[in-house]
Amino acid sequence: MIKRDSLLSLEAYARERDAFRARVIDHKKRRTVHLGDHLTLQFEDELTIRYQVQEMLRIERIFEEEGIRHELDTYNPLVPDGSNWKSTMLLEYPDADERKRMLARLKGIERQVWVEIKGCERVFAIADEDLERENDEKTSAVHFLRFELTAPMRKALHAGAGVSVGVDHAEYRAQGEVAPEVRTALTADLA
Repeated sequence: MIKRDSLLSLEAYARERDAFRARVIDHKKRRTVHLGDHLTLQFEDELTIRYQVQEMLRIERIFEEEGIRHELDTYNPLVPDGSNWKSTMLLEYPDADERKRMLARLKGIERQVWVEIKGCERVFAIADEDLERENDEKTSAVHFLRFELTAPMRKALHAGAGVSVGVDHAEYRAQGEVAPEVRTALTADLA
């Protein structure tokens, strides 16, 4: 959880932003999984969410305590708590017409994303706990997912078990092994 007193002031953040941003971009490379050509999972942690909070404070020029508290209340739930992974899921279709067509066809995809630790059952994502991100016509291009991992799953990961990630939607299927450097980064999130 990100504490109020650990945030940089707007002035301090302006001085350190370029270096901090470069560090976060490099960090995210070891926390990103692509499933097929159009679905990306960005696994969040304290650093990625800290960057998001600092950026929101900067963009919105928020310096009052109430506004800062609101941003922390909004983003802190996206930090994993030691027993789970939290991910931002992006459905990426550069062409606007294709994106509109596919978001209509991909309703419910956010509930069909899974992780599997070798030797354990698949864990399907708990999606969009903050608010509903689909309607009768389409799903959203951005979803927030949580994968709850049991103690035996976490133990297997700490012992070196491999991880697979996939999606089993009627209109979009993909799966793959998580790269070793990503598996290492994600395992470090767990108690």
